[in-house]
Amino acid sequence: MAKSDLVRIKYLIEDLWQWKKPVRIMEVCGSHTMVIGKYGIRSLLPPSIELISGPGCPVCVTPASFIDALLTLKNVTIATFGDLIRVPGINGTLEQARAAGLDVRIVYSPLEALKIASTRETVFAGIGFETTIPGIAHTLLEAQRLKLHNFSVLPAFKTIPPALKALLSTDNIAIDGFILPGHVSVITGSAAYQFLVDDFHTGGVIAGFEPITLLQTIKDIISQLKRGIPMIENAYKEVVSIQGNIPAQNIIRKVLQPEDAYWRGLGKIPASGLGIKEEFAQFNAIRKYDLQITETEMPSGCRCGDVLKGFIKPPQCPLFATTCHPAHPLGPCMVSSEGSCAAYYKYER
Repeated sequence: MAKSDLVRIKYLIEDLWQWKKPVRIMEVCGSHTMVIGKYGIRSLLPPSIELISGPGCPVCVTPASFIDALLTLKNVTIATFGDLIRVPGINGTLEQARAAGLDVRIVYSPLEALKIASTRETVFAGIGFETTIPGIAHTLLEAQRLKLHNFSVLPAFKTIPPALKALLSTDNIAIDGFILPGHVSVITGSAAYQFLVDDFHTGGVIAGFEPITLLQTIKDIISQLKRGIPMIENAYKEVVSIQGNIPAQNIIRKVLQPEDAYWRGLGKIPASGLGIKEEFAQFNAIRKYDLQITETEMPSGCRCGDVLKGFIKPPQCPLFATTCHPAHPLGPCMVSSEGSCAAYYKYER
């Protein structure tokens, strides 16, 4: 890190320590959560500024019934991103099922699943936020073009703006500002968050992933609070525009449509998911295999839902670092590499 950056960090921290009024700022992105933990950003802030983690990890908010639905599939290959393989359903994990003989393969791109489907029946586990959804939608277009009838996607897509709206509409939620996600905003654009100001009088700043950037973002949110003028600011202009990635948005609209979705720990959020359109129904694993995705209970004692809402911090969960830890995760917030509990366990215990 350059000396000029260290000087800037010093002045940022000194300026933030002038703020005395209690304020709660939520970071929405799991990558931000990991950066905050890794670089000890909470320890640099005054007690008056509290950082809380939100539902910014797609693995963490995927309901257990999604995993259980995959576990019911027989004589098929299940292709999945690696961070899903250890997420617990009610009836176990994909990792455990693979050890018992289920054909589960980790892929780095949904297009890899198409190659697998050239030789056998394949289901791709379709999870993710706006960042990964366009690539999966493009894969469905490719499957249609190739007339690949032995390929399907089990959709559990989530979109961030409806989740933020649901959070701010929840009783007893106290959020004074948002550190808004960088990667998601590349697709959505900054205009997607204007409702935070218009409907909830709450501001936010889209941030990149350097520690100095996050400190500056926190200062920008505090400056909004000082002025009493909430707004949506973009501190990641090198990749995020006002309107976002229009071609990616068009691909999503061509293949997928808004629908209500279950978020683990948060319940059913209206129009927060994306389902596969009727013209692509042959590639919809829910239709093809008569599967159901429903709301399911958290493990007994697990408070992941309260962590995702910002009601508590991970160490306040009675299972944290006792019966629930990275080697034996009970809740999704501990499973994912970007989960709040995993970040606290690794960096802030």
